[in-house]
Amino acid sequence: MPNPLIAIVGRPNVGKSTLFNKIVGKKLSITENRPGVTRDRLYADAQWRGKTFSVVDTGGIELKSEDTMWKEILRQADAAIDMADVILLMVDGKEELTSSDYDVADKLRRSKKPVILVVNKVDNFSHDKLFEYYALGLGEPFAVSAEHSQGIGDVLDEAVAHFGEGDADDADRLKIAVVGKPNAGKSSLVNRLLGFERTIVTDIAGTTRDAIDTPFELDGQKYTIIDTAGIRKKKNVSDDVEYYSVLRAFDAVRRADVCLLVVDSSEGLTEQDVKIAGYVHEQGKPSVVVMNKWDLIEKDTKTVNKFEDKLKLDLKFMDYYKSVYISAKTGQRAEKVLKIAREVFANANRRISTGTLNDLVLDAVRTNEPPAYNGRRLKIYYCNQPTVCPPTFVMFVNDETLMHFSYKRYLENVIRRSFDFSGTPVRIVTRNRGDNDAGLMG
Repeated sequence: MPNPLIAIVGRPNVGKSTLFNKIVGKKLSITENRPGVTRDRLYADAQWRGKTFSVVDTGGIELKSEDTMWKEILRQADAAIDMADVILLMVDGKEELTSSDYDVADKLRRSKKPVILVVNKVDNFSHDKLFEYYALGLGEPFAVSAEHSQGIGDVLDEAVAHFGEGDADDADRLKIAVVGKPNAGKSSLVNRLLGFERTIVTDIAGTTRDAIDTPFELDGQKYTIIDTAGIRKKKNVSDDVEYYSVLRAFDAVRRADVCLLVVDSSEGLTEQDVKIAGYVHEQGKPSVVVMNKWDLIEKDTKTVNKFEDKLKLDLKFMDYYKSVYISAKTGQRAEKVLKIAREVFANANRRISTGTLNDLVLDAVRTNEPPAYNGRRLKIYYCNQPTVCPPTFVMFVNDETLMHFSYKRYLENVIRRSFDFSGTPVRIVTRNRGDNDAGLMG
C-alpha cells in the first residue's frame, strides 16, 4: 500500500510551507513572506505516532484570479487535493477571514475528503481567537504556530486518526511501475499488457502527465500497473506541470513492488536511462530492463549480445539486472514482461535461513579472508537476514570500518552465486559487536 497522503492547502502566505517543513523535519520548501513563492507541489515522507505518511505542500489557492500563474497553481493544488487522504486547510490567525478562505473551504467540503482546519500564527492561544473560524463550516479549528512548532502534534493526531487500514485486495496485488524517458513506449506497453487502450498513446513525447494506476487480473494473478510520465533531464523540464509529473513518476517508483525500465532500443541506453535505473536501484526496487521497439532494429545472430554487452557496461552498478527485448507495438515477447516481473519480485522476497547464511559466509571467509588494515583484520562474528524487498543481510563484525567495499562486494557475489537474487538489489549492512569474541573466521 502507498503511504497515506496529507495535502496542505490554503490561500497564499498563510504559512503552508512552514508547516510542511516542521512536519517532515527538513527545510525542503522555500519560505518567503510574499504570496506565490511555492508554485509547485512538494512531497516528503514523515512519521507520527508510529504511522508513516506522505505530505504534499501546495501553492496558494486564488480561485477567482484570471492570472495564468494562479490558474496553474490552482490546477496543481486540485491534483494534490484529488490524491490526498486528509486535507489540512490553513488560514492566517492574524488576519480576518477573507472571501478566498470561504471559497477554498467550500471547495474542500465538496471534495468529500476529511478536512482539518488549521489556524496558523496563533502565538498566544485562547478559545476566543478561534470563534470566528467555525463560520467556515469545517468543524473544530486547531490553533497552531507553525513557526514556533506549537499545536502541530494535535493536528497530526487528528490527521492520522483518519488513515484507514488499507484495502486487503490492494495488498494482494503486485504493483508494477512503468518508468523511463518520454516516448520510450511506456503507455504502449501498458496498453499491450492490459489488452485495451487505458492511456493515450501518441508519437508526441510527454503525453502521459500523471501516474495512472490500473488494477487488473491475469491467469489468477492480481496486478496494479502504474503508467508514469516520461522522466526528462532536469534542465529539460520546462514547466511546473511536467516537473510534478516527474515527481509523481519518482513517487510511483517508491510505492511500486517492481519497476519496468522501458528503453527505446532504437536509441539505445542513454545517460538519462542510466540515471533512472540508478534511482530505482537506490530505492531498493526489483526491476526489469525492457528494451522496447525491438521491431525497429536490424538484427543478426549477434545483435542481442551486443546490446547486452552495452547494458552490462552502463549498468555495472546494478549488474543483477534482468532484461527482455520486446515490441509493445507488435506484441513481440510482450507476454514475457509480467512473467519476469513476478520472478524478480519473488527473488526480492527470498529469505536465507540464518544457519545456511552463516555456513555460506564462513566458507567465503575461509576461501578469501579479509585483508588487514594497519595490523587489524575484519572479523565477522555472525550474520542474519532481517528483511526482504530488498534482501538485507546484517554482518556483525569487530569493526565496521574494516569492511572494505570490495570485500562487501565479494560477499554479495558469494550470496548471489548460491541463491537467485537476479533482478533485485541486495543490501549488506555491518554492525559492530566487539573485539573479544571469536569470529566466523576463527
